[in-house]
Amino acid sequence: MNSLLERYHKEIREKLQKEMGVKNILAVPEIKKITVNMGVGRFKGEKAYREQAMMDLTNITGQKPNWRQSKKAISSFKLRKGEDVGLAATLRGARMWDFMQNLVMVVLPRIRDFRGLSPDSFDGSGNYSIGIREHTVFPTVDTGEVDKIKSLQVTICTTAKDDKKAHLLLKSLGVPFNKRKEELKEKK
Repeated sequence: MNSLLERYHKEIREKLQKEMGVKNILAVPEIKKITVNMGVGRFKGEKAYREQAMMDLTNITGQKPNWRQSKKAISSFKLRKGEDVGLAATLRGARMWDFMQNLVMVVLPRIRDFRGLSPDSFDGSGNYSIGIREHTVFPTVDTGEVDKIKSLQVTICTTAKDDKKAHLLLKSLGVPFNKRKEELKEKK
């Protein structure tokens, strides 16, 4: 049992079924998709930066990301409607599980001064967002070719209906939450 997907189907799902008191194993929450976003910000006019961002996000996710356009014009940001403002890649299936395993076992432990993820980053519908300040924590990024550090956001969408079940799912998958903040949240 080397992959996270195999562990989920053979161990974790049955354990979650007992913990949650769910009768049908298909009602146990699972990960639906993972979306990885990277904004280009003030460098949106620089062709080299845009190409580097595209290459970095492709290396991180294992698939080619799509450009995201602005929905409206904001003059104070020198932004026009329809202008490319960021990149997004949506992962599903085996690629999603591989990314999740890489995130939990390799990337998060490599973050400097990492004390665990905040349990407050759930959205109320069972989805969890993680902000990563330096894209160089991913081992697939060649740090020798990096000229500017880029930040990105990872959103994990689950089939859980509430945050408590999504928290149990992510914790059982190995996501390291900040224990002190978890204890404070449980006391409330």
